[in-house]
Amino acid sequence: MTKLLPPLLILLLVSGCSTKPVLPTEGVNTALSVQQLTDSGKAMSGIRVLWGGVIVASTNLKDRTRLEVLAYPLDSNQRPKTSSPAGGRFLSYHKGYLETVDYAAGRQVSMVGVITGTEEARLGEHHYKYPSMQAEKIHLWPIAQQESDTRVRFGFGILLHN
Repeated sequence: MTKLLPPLLILLLVSGCSTKPVLPTEGVNTALSVQQLTDSGKAMSGIRVLWGGVIVASTNLKDRTRLEVLAYPLDSNQRPKTSSPAGGRFLSYHKGYLETVDYAAGRQVSMVGVITGTEEARLGEHHYKYPSMQAEKIHLWPIAQQESDTRVRFGFGILLHN
């Protein structure tokens, strides 16, 4: 029994460190990035994608909310890696109302949605072609988790999610 205790403790420690992605990826093209879509110049629609980044602006429209997002690559937990170069901007539409104070500029989001095409708009003095998506699921990252946490921690505990 005492010989089994150290391996069991190590297994418990390691399993406590593992995390899982926050959004479902079944039927989602996780390889197609905002940058690839923008660079290709091709009109694509109907493709389910997983994109994320930092909110630049949020606007409540008549029956939906528009998020303008500066895209970043996602890590294995689907969190935007803001230490990497940005990969362009995209527009995400959510049916219904989102509180723009919660979905404010600077907040990190990850989302699964369907590409609906592109929209051209001014970005300063520049005409910019935004890929757009209809969001199906959005994960707004808590402010405390937005910064990259590279510290190593040891201990025992239980992680509870609401």
